Amino acid sequence: MSHRIAAKITGVAGYVPPKVMTNADLEKIVATNDEWIRTRTGIRERHIVENGTATSHMATEAAKAVLAQTKTNPAEIDLIVLASVTPDMFFPAHCLPGPGAPWREEGMGL
Repeated sequence: MSHRIAAKITGVAGYVPPKVMTNADLEKIVATNDEWIRTRTGIRERHIVENGTATSHMATEAAKAVLAQTKTNPAEIDLIVLASVTPDMFFPAHCLPGPGAPWREEGMGL
């Protein structure tokens, strides 16, 4: 007899670093211009991570945002899914961050 597992997505959040590089900023570094970039890519600006900021830090900030958005107690979380093409390190590619992560602050034993 199979057992059906019920799950639902109750919220979605993201995080982007506060530092912004505009096309005008990029023009100072490489031979290009805003019009060329926008017509080919649609990009007007991009967010730049500071040196030393890990993907797991950005994931933690997104987790804090979704917990606040959904008013969820971190102890209620059974599973965290994190997918990235930019891991903190090659192995293990990602792991739960240590002190300061919302589930650690609330005493969740993950």
